[in-house]
Amino acid sequence: MRYGLIGEKLGHSFSKEIHEELQPYSYDLIPLNEEEFHTFMRNKDFTGINVTIPYKQAVIPYLDEIDENAKKIHAVNCIVNHHGTLKGYNTDYQGLQYMIMKHKIECAHKKVAILGSGGTSHTAYHVMKDMGASHIFTVSRSEKEDHLTYEELYRIADQIDIIVNTTPCGMYPNNHTTAVSLEPFTSLTTVIDVVFNPLQTTLMQEALEKGIRAIGGLEMLVAQAVYASEYFHDTIYNKDRIEDIYQQLVQEKRNIALIGMPTSGKSTIAKMLGECLGREVYDIDTLIEERTQMSIPEIFEKYGEDYFREIEVQVTEKYSKKSHCIISCGGGVIKKKENLHALHYNSTILFIDRPLELLQTDHYRPLSNDLSKLQTLYQERYATYCQWADVHIMNTTTLKEVVENIKEAVQ
Repeated sequence: MRYGLIGEKLGHSFSKEIHEELQPYSYDLIPLNEEEFHTFMRNKDFTGINVTIPYKQAVIPYLDEIDENAKKIHAVNCIVNHHGTLKGYNTDYQGLQYMIMKHKIECAHKKVAILGSGGTSHTAYHVMKDMGASHIFTVSRSEKEDHLTYEELYRIADQIDIIVNTTPCGMYPNNHTTAVSLEPFTSLTTVIDVVFNPLQTTLMQEALEKGIRAIGGLEMLVAQAVYASEYFHDTIYNKDRIEDIYQQLVQEKRNIALIGMPTSGKSTIAKMLGECLGREVYDIDTLIEERTQMSIPEIFEKYGEDYFREIEVQVTEKYSKKSHCIISCGGGVIKKKENLHALHYNSTILFIDRPLELLQTDHYRPLSNDLSKLQTLYQERYATYCQWADVHIMNTTTLKEVVENIKEAVQ
């Protein structure tokens, strides 16, 4: 028996983890170029496979049967080999529908814009149609019949209730990209982004900042995998498994990022957390020094703070894309909004709050090397730390107690 996922680029797929959590079998990631794809399908050397970009439509000529959802969507993401007879399904439909229903998103009589024109876009179209949307606009970068261009979408932006992003914009490693700006979407209530890596895309962050509900694609990914496994093994799972596996993946992938004032204890706490949680620890200030081959005081003296902040943005962006790690940030990381967006890709941000009277001046820190500077920084930054933190952790007891409080807050 052979189970797995076929597609062109699979290096960052979570499917193996999900399927092997459901059943005690080996699930392979099988990257295929076009020639290899056709050979693979002709050989039928599998029991059950999932299919991803760019082969969701290309597999259809090889199938003997397809289910109703796959037929109307004209895309297949799950194939079962019944003694040489291949049947295709579209569990993306079930996965997206599950996510919409779980979050109680009201689609009936709503105007929906679907960004993208590929296989997942077709899936989203039929889910929204079947759930009663009054108007569904599919948006494409190129002019296509029955599709809007992005320019045309912006003209009716104030009428749109729901956006579904099915494009790869915002997907790792191009986390900072978005297909649209939400500024003109004044009636928008919900953003659904099928991208699952990072956990929180730039589009989702923009929505949340505007008070708009935003849902990422990891739940859909888990749900469609659970439905696919049911077809593979001719079984029915308790659907609580979807939520259980989703939460497990979030815990495994999410980083813990520490922000706060200089001398608040971030670096020491990060090391202790890394040791007790078994996670890699990345200290942004240390990484900047390694990259520049200079100490932070030397950088400030030779090139100034603006140069330091540019390097800080680059380093923060790079390490925020990692998963299951601890990130200790410099006190001024909050001065650049792009740092905070980068940290939110995959991190829970913790504000390590140590009262001013317990902080210390430090000649090694150019912006807080005397009491007056330290007090000024505290007054300037405190509200921003509070604003951007997901969790507020006081550091007024022992470090061991602080670490235990953090573990309790994030697990």
